[in-house]
Amino acid sequence: MNAAYTIKIPQFEGPFDLLLFFIERDELDIHDIPISKITSDFLDYIHQMERMNIDLASEFILVAATLCRIKAKMLLPRKPVDEEGNEIDPRQELVDRLLEYKRYKSILEEMRLLEEQRSQQNERGNASDELRRIATKALVDSELEALTLFKLLRTFERVMRRFDESNPTTIHRIAQFNYTIEDQQHFILSKIHAGAKAGFKQLFGECLDRIHAIITFLALLDLLNQELVAITQGEGVNNFWVEAPAAE
Repeated sequence: MNAAYTIKIPQFEGPFDLLLFFIERDELDIHDIPISKITSDFLDYIHQMERMNIDLASEFILVAATLCRIKAKMLLPRKPVDEEGNEIDPRQELVDRLLEYKRYKSILEEMRLLEEQRSQQNERGNASDELRRIATKALVDSELEALTLFKLLRTFERVMRRFDESNPTTIHRIAQFNYTIEDQQHFILSKIHAGAKAGFKQLFGECLDRIHAIITFLALLDLLNQELVAITQGEGVNNFWVEAPAAE
């Protein structure tokens, strides 16, 4: 799996993490971001990394370009308007992404704490780190249509809780896991073959344990990034369907 889309430098997992650091450090209002200042801080950081010969992931460059584009729009004498004649704030999309990132980061922190609580049960790899990397890429690359990554993570959190409740006894052993992200991608694609669609609960209902569910979720996010699957919301709260993407 390609892990190049985010880097770990001091405390920043990616560009949104860096932006939130600036906002919290300077006690800025996330809904009214001073775009000129935060763009300057962000570009200074990138230049500092370049002087240290540290290769930045492509998402940092993408966000830098986005900030410059927003800054340019803010300087226009006439702001763009929507169909009803209301001014469109060029910062709104960035604000929405940052708020979404904060919510998903909170979910991942809860998941990390759950993993720590159960760390004595099984010896596992960096599943939480893998989830963070792929979820960050999903935020940058994918709108997921009307479905937000936050809702998807909330639903997955309930799946994890089910495994906690079904196996509360601590088992001191080193487990060997025989599932891979590639295997689970094939599994998901087989479920939506020939126009079929699979429910979220159905996919994770076949998972044997916690790590199996995490790997299945990573596989699903990666398929979404590759636009090989689509997700639609069914009836009820957090009831999702996985299906083949609509033909263009």
